[in-house]
Amino acid sequence: MSGKFVIDKAKNGQFYFNLRAGNGEPILQSELYVTRASAEHGIESVRKNAPLDERYDRKENAKGEPMFTLKAGNHEVIGVSEGYSSTSAMENGIVSVKKNAPDATVQDNTK
Repeated sequence: MSGKFVIDKAKNGQFYFNLRAGNGEPILQSELYVTRASAEHGIESVRKNAPLDERYDRKENAKGEPMFTLKAGNHEVIGVSEGYSSTSAMENGIVSVKKNAPDATVQDNTK
């Protein structure tokens, strides 16, 4: 099973997306977007930038867990991972984004 982007609406009416792996696990979440079109543009940016290792910032979240962000060419963050239990689990998450994002389908839950 291949990955998919799922577009949802936040309580405040803004849009966001999650990239989910083939097993349904979320592997990347976007920021909030004012319009659906902006969220769709964000998905295209993730597809384009996901294969490029230099676009990933490996860091720790507030709990000290390994996590990563994916940045566009202009250095804007376009996706954030969850916190992982180990650095190797985080690296596997990055591999999963690289593998799933380019060909992922889009499921729009806002329509």
